[in-house]
Amino acid sequence: MIKKIAVLGAGTMGHGIAETFAMYGYSVNLFEINDNIRTTVKSTIRTELQFLEENDFITEEAIERALENIQLYSELRPCVEDVDYVIEATPENIQLKQNLFKELDQYCKADTILASNTSSLALEDIMMLIGEERKKRTMVCHWYNPAHLMPIAELSFFGNTTETVYNEVENLYKKIGKQTVKVLKDVPGLVANRIQQGVAREVFSLIEMGVAAPADIDKALKFGPAFRYATTGQLEVADLGGLDIWCTVGDNLLSVMDDRKEANPILRQKVSENKLGLKSGEGFFSYPAETVEEIKKKFNKKLIVQLKASQNYIE
Repeated sequence: MIKKIAVLGAGTMGHGIAETFAMYGYSVNLFEINDNIRTTVKSTIRTELQFLEENDFITEEAIERALENIQLYSELRPCVEDVDYVIEATPENIQLKQNLFKELDQYCKADTILASNTSSLALEDIMMLIGEERKKRTMVCHWYNPAHLMPIAELSFFGNTTETVYNEVENLYKKIGKQTVKVLKDVPGLVANRIQQGVAREVFSLIEMGVAAPADIDKALKFGPAFRYATTGQLEVADLGGLDIWCTVGDNLLSVMDDRKEANPILRQKVSENKLGLKSGEGFFSYPAETVEEIKKKFNKKLIVQLKASQNYIE
């Protein structure tokens, strides 16, 4: 049974993963080599937890309990040598991850389960330098950002692990309120990111063709398909509408829709102009510096509302 957890990397994803496990009562060792990040990460987590409390998602007492459950480490070995489950959220560099997992194989207990938060690197490549027995206890466990609010967790079942190991990890994620997706094949992007990129490709294409303004395209998605997707998956939507209808519409539309194999030129142009979105102050929309924090709070508040609502329709 998984009781003690180590999270490697305290950046955007790692701190949110650690925060989530800690909120649900797990003891978490959080490893971070960057001194600045390590010294400020608990303050970052506290701010996020306070926002949850302000929006009636957790209690004030739960904030202190969660923070007490997190121990910070600057050295890898003492962070992982006595834990039951390790998940890394380090940069998407294959050599870095290969060497990291090699060290984990040496430092961790024989029965410790290792996991990567990657969605773009192949698990087989990540496991290249670890022993055969450890490979049987190694998985991809992919979270969505922000990790403490997005309920999805994609869990790999690629053939290297047993059903017993998979079930142990799935039970862990269910205990922290995650909706798990069992991924059977190691494909780039796993499941959710591939679906998201399919939608994004057509959205960027519509802007490129001048079919509608960016605000209207987003409105079409939010109050059209995405409105249903909040409660109903694509396959269920197709069944409800009639597969004959979907077949006919597919024949009529797919041949004239975007099928390019690389990022849309309009994205490359934005990047070349340093119009990167919120981080630079302008993307498809403008973000004055004085509004950035309020925009982030508004976005997260919407996620909290949706997360609460989702508890009513989870089957």
